[in-house]
Amino acid sequence: MSSEIPLHGRDTDMSEPKLLQSIVEVARHVFAAAASSIFVVEETSGDLIFEAVAGEGEGHLLGSRFPAGTGIVGWVAISGQPMMVDDVSKNPAFAKDAASSTGFLPSSIMAAPLIRHGRCIGVLEVLDSGVGGRGQLADIELLSLLATQAALGLELLLRVRGGRDTAATEARTVIERIAAHADGPVDDAALRALALAEELLAQRR
Repeated sequence: MSSEIPLHGRDTDMSEPKLLQSIVEVARHVFAAAASSIFVVEETSGDLIFEAVAGEGEGHLLGSRFPAGTGIVGWVAISGQPMMVDDVSKNPAFAKDAASSTGFLPSSIMAAPLIRHGRCIGVLEVLDSGVGGRGQLADIELLSLLATQAALGLELLLRVRGGRDTAATEARTVIERIAAHADGPVDDAALRALALAEELLAQRR
């Protein structure tokens, strides 16, 4: 997990990356996955850029990019629809060369678009989920909850980078709903993300 960063003064704009990092850590734990990532869709080119990573690739993928439309993440970004693939070798959208370039080749992928104001601004991806028994509909619902929270956090980050501000008052209840889906140690991870969201939003009001 990333080190603690003060949420005041000159370091305030660092709280949005911490929130996104908390979300991918929650996603990885909730689905017992090998890795989870948030990509931002670059507005001008449509390129997919790693904005937060937990698990495999955490140490070297931040800032790496793929061209627009690459692989399953690219399909999700363009279509605005989630995708769950149990065996990537059987899915024509899977970009094996792109995946191999990250240093980790997954067997399964779940991905959901991050939608704000009718536009896809990013994608949440979960690789090699180890959780079974919930059912696909339940997994899609939980992935969508995480994607909603990630979209709020990413919008805040993009607005800060663009010199703008926002009052994203929706974020608090989303993490609470995520925590309600989880058991055991995941609750702690979700509550840490909730605390970050609350501190961040308190500063934006």
